[in-house]
Amino acid sequence: MQATSPASNLPLVRRLEAVGFRAWPAATVIYDGSWQVRLAGGHPSKRLNCVVPLDPSDCRDMDLRLEKARKRFQSYGRPLLLRQTPLASPQLIEHLAAEGWERFETVKVMTTELGRLALPDTIDHLPSHDIGRFVDASLSVTGEDAGLKPALAEVLSAIKPASGLFVIEEPPHGPVAVALCVQDNDLAGVMELAVAAAFRQRGLGVEILTSALRWARISGARAAWLQVLDSNAPALALYRKFGFREAYEYHYWREAQR
Repeated sequence: MQATSPASNLPLVRRLEAVGFRAWPAATVIYDGSWQVRLAGGHPSKRLNCVVPLDPSDCRDMDLRLEKARKRFQSYGRPLLLRQTPLASPQLIEHLAAEGWERFETVKVMTTELGRLALPDTIDHLPSHDIGRFVDASLSVTGEDAGLKPALAEVLSAIKPASGLFVIEEPPHGPVAVALCVQDNDLAGVMELAVAAAFRQRGLGVEILTSALRWARISGARAAWLQVLDSNAPALALYRKFGFREAYEYHYWREAQR
């Protein structure tokens, strides 16, 4: 899977968006034309709570459809967010800018060919299927609010493709690194990769990513993908060591404060 210009490879964008939806499923998904409206009652993840336009030609009735989406988001207590991928209509993005919306975050979607990677013959860390243990480890490693445990467990339980939950523990400290790998046919998505702040720069990111990609390749995946903030220089450096290259990027938009 070559990372090429998104303008010339919209089928790749569509495929990666589709596997991304399955790898991080929202509790509620409805369609308004080609706009996917994603909402989650418990988890605040932007990927789970946004409008995602999926057809560059679909820009009809923009104000009406945005207002319908706004009311739906308000019913969930969420601010209206729109995620702009190369599949979004240019006219829609121009409309958002003219209406005072703000583009506030950029995420790179990256891919690598697993067959080209020099990975070890054995897996140092075998995946678990214990969602409760992984959720506890993830919240501990990232320092996120423990109150998110039920919501994160709900998201992980809803993932339908095969998934491996990776945790590295160091006694007596407990969990120090986590990663989720979701295998969807020949594509494997690396999600939720994190290393505890006090244990960074020790090779744990390389260690857990190696195990996840090795498991994915053994399980039949031919390529891997992931998403990373464009401002996260350490993560970008790690992923590029494994041959990950940008396939496309997306941006979040939010309404101006009223």
